[in-house]
Amino acid sequence: MNSTKFYFLILFFSQFVFSQDFTKHVNPFIGTDGHGHTFPGATLPYGMIQLSPDTRVDGSWDGCSGYHYSDKIIYGFSHTHLNGTGCSDYGDVMLMPSMGKILLEKEQYASSFSHDNEKASAGFYSVKLDRNNIDVRLTSSTRVGFHEYTFNNAGEADIVIDLNHRDKLLYGEVKVIDDKTIEIFRRSEAWAKDQYIYARIEFNVSVKVLGYGNERNEAKYFSGTKVAIKASKNVKKGEKILVKVALSPTGYDGAKLNMSEIKHWDFEKVKKDAEATWNKELSKIQVASSDKDKLAVFYTALYHTMMQPNIAEDIDGKYRGRDNKIHVADTFDYYSVFSLWDTFRAAHPLYTLIDKKRTSDYVNTFIKQYEQGGRLPVWELASNETDCMIGYHSVSVIADAMVKGIKGFDYEKAFEASKHSAMLDHLGLEAYKKNGFISMDDEHESVSKTVEYAYDDWCIAQMAKILNKKEDYEYFMKRSQSWKNIFDWETGFMRPKKNGGWDKPFDPREVNNNFTEGNSWQYSFFVLQDIPGMIEAYGGPQKFEAKLDEMFNGESKTTGREQVDVTGLIGQYAHGNEPSHHMAYLYNYVGKPEKTKEKVHYILNEFYKNTPDGLIGNEDCGQMSAWYVLSSIGIYSVTPGETTINLVKPIFKNVMIKNQFDKFFELNDISEKGLFADFIMLGSKYIEASSYKQNMYYTLHTLPVIDSDGKSFKDKLNIKITTACNYDKIYYSFRKKGTYKEYKEPIVITKSTKIYTYTDYKYSNMCGPNFWYVPSDTISAEFFKKPNNYTINIKSKYNPQYHAGGAEGLLDGIFGSENWRKGDWQGYQSQDFECVIDRQTSSPVNIISANFLQDQRSWILMPTQVEFYVSNDNVNFELVDKINNDVDPKIDKNILKSFDSNKKVTSARYVKVIAKNFGKLPEWHQGAGGDAFIFIDEITIK
Repeated sequence: MNSTKFYFLILFFSQFVFSQDFTKHVNPFIGTDGHGHTFPGATLPYGMIQLSPDTRVDGSWDGCSGYHYSDKIIYGFSHTHLNGTGCSDYGDVMLMPSMGKILLEKEQYASSFSHDNEKASAGFYSVKLDRNNIDVRLTSSTRVGFHEYTFNNAGEADIVIDLNHRDKLLYGEVKVIDDKTIEIFRRSEAWAKDQYIYARIEFNVSVKVLGYGNERNEAKYFSGTKVAIKASKNVKKGEKILVKVALSPTGYDGAKLNMSEIKHWDFEKVKKDAEATWNKELSKIQVASSDKDKLAVFYTALYHTMMQPNIAEDIDGKYRGRDNKIHVADTFDYYSVFSLWDTFRAAHPLYTLIDKKRTSDYVNTFIKQYEQGGRLPVWELASNETDCMIGYHSVSVIADAMVKGIKGFDYEKAFEASKHSAMLDHLGLEAYKKNGFISMDDEHESVSKTVEYAYDDWCIAQMAKILNKKEDYEYFMKRSQSWKNIFDWETGFMRPKKNGGWDKPFDPREVNNNFTEGNSWQYSFFVLQDIPGMIEAYGGPQKFEAKLDEMFNGESKTTGREQVDVTGLIGQYAHGNEPSHHMAYLYNYVGKPEKTKEKVHYILNEFYKNTPDGLIGNEDCGQMSAWYVLSSIGIYSVTPGETTINLVKPIFKNVMIKNQFDKFFELNDISEKGLFADFIMLGSKYIEASSYKQNMYYTLHTLPVIDSDGKSFKDKLNIKITTACNYDKIYYSFRKKGTYKEYKEPIVITKSTKIYTYTDYKYSNMCGPNFWYVPSDTISAEFFKKPNNYTINIKSKYNPQYHAGGAEGLLDGIFGSENWRKGDWQGYQSQDFECVIDRQTSSPVNIISANFLQDQRSWILMPTQVEFYVSNDNVNFELVDKINNDVDPKIDKNILKSFDSNKKVTSARYVKVIAKNFGKLPEWHQGAGGDAFIFIDEITIK
């Protein structure tokens, strides 16, 4: 790293500004097809309103935004939508115009439509509804959606408001204030479990309200868990009805206050105001090109980065906090929708460049969520923590803001919140703190969580460094090296560990529950915080470059579980999902910027198109587009939390960026040889640094690896302990606080045993000026002598993803937990389970039991029936018992159940177990029509 040359990003003040309408380049249909999961409706930058058509109400994966370009039916126009997520939610306060005295059922009011009659631009959407020939136009302000309906036929016009639209309605109410005003409350459950939204709806004409619910006061009030109304009026041919809908997270008063954003009924004025607002935001980065498609891709990408996070406070600053209480943000703006596992990588570094005020507001929002909810957000949505994805990447956003000198938030409080969130004991953190890594035995997605926690810890260390907290700095820097504990120095991959050793067999292409939406290839380069150390671990620059080449040039096919998120493959690089996003830039760190340019430009040109299916993967709340925006103008932050950024040849000749002082900077001098830039915003100018300042790291002793043939054994077991470092000695003990011996040869055990082991440095004179040495953490492994000498013959075929260590795993006396993703359960899909157990000798049988697990959201359901048989010749079997399942398949939590038979058998050598599969998933299930799994772990015979 020290020999790498640095080139600097030169940014000149410029008075020249491209004079153009940037909104004309925005194509909101990009990403609405394929797996982009975007929506085309009307919204403002970071607005509370996302007013868009809903073509899907089934919660399907490709319907996460509520709209998919392949659909032909519109069910209505709702006011909240998610941009490019992988989970379905929102779709609140749906309105749908219709005619003809319709019933309040979606089949009655839904309408076909054609893309030929559909238009969308920044802040505007329109469509013709084929049923009843109704023209719809939509626009919005920040908190108010504006509808214009033109009824091209005369008759009764109905505007349906269905509170049961899309997600589960926990409780709703409609209050008819007068013949032009309605108030609505909607409490719902979907991805976010408890959402509150209030709305005030105003019509420009008098309407009559009819509907259902627990109506009171002569149809002036409707409430319950099934609520829908229609506002009706007789119209002439060509007559228009205008509707304004103001939202609030706090109450009816908040919605009424927010309605003041639009005090008139001039649709065109609202539309023009929306366009002006978008032009102001989009002008923050100005590029020039003769290629209209390239401009459309760029400005739509910039547009997508500005669709969230969303303002989540009323005009007066009131918001609903993580404690479900109403608070006031009096010194900052409060936001929601933080897809941090995605957006910490590029979207938030982009915001630090073009939107420092909002960056400060985001951090202030994080701090309030910590104060009100007990920890920093992971994936916050509508004042709910979804706990979707992994890490505590709020700390990356905070550290990046601090090192770049962004003010407006309390640095000490931000550090307090970050440290607190990193010291909790959930989601594998307890084991991570104790052992320096997460094992499969501790938590699912163990590899991904270990490497991402390590990066986050480095971010906290950078905060501690700024605040001169030496002990905290050293502690979190040590933790930031934890990636080394799951890096296999022999194979050159991050690998899952189980019971102190490497999990076997290992295929780096396999997508499984040890990784988050990926495989080992896609996580073996995630050491953002210590790239020099990662290069060294791979054997130096040449071997590291060769490993990158192997990844990019390999077969574009994964093994294991089908993962719909893993798209855009170049070899094993997957641009359609976030863990890969920094990898093309790693060639810069070994002096090969030409390879970075080749890969980055290929991705820019091939994976982003001006078409509805123009995104190679989920938009993910702006991350996919932020990668494009930054890379296309020639810069990328591989390590948020550090001022060093990567340079690459931009695809635009002219690039200008506006700072918070509304001054423009012109980017140039990014040459073919450009590698890195180091700049910090100080006041109104950029200061360039002359060298890369490497942090001081612990040279963490790599943990010993405990190798054996399994966790359980019959007679005896050989245990081998190894270490990757020739300079390390290995020590072990059978008691944690006992006397530790130096390991010299394999250990043989004959009874159930727990072994503790660590490594330490042989010599004391190897320390350099930037490194210091400490013993490794002490890890342990537990081995069990089997309770019997039974063998098992499984007639069914288990899914290779869910093998539980093989057939013997069902007889080892080790019971799986409710977290089946840790790998302790065997899974069987589309078939019954059947096995025969050989007890070796005939003897009485008093109890037969088999353990099963249910997690209906993951398609794992209890068997409908379990049958037990016995035999003495393995040919003729006699039925002992049939036990029917009594667990409701709709229960939405993980359940363990032991199917037990206490019927005594005089003598039997063989025991047969048959478990009947649930079969096809029913209509109520989100995977309706798919095949259910049986998950079994342990069979006990006494």
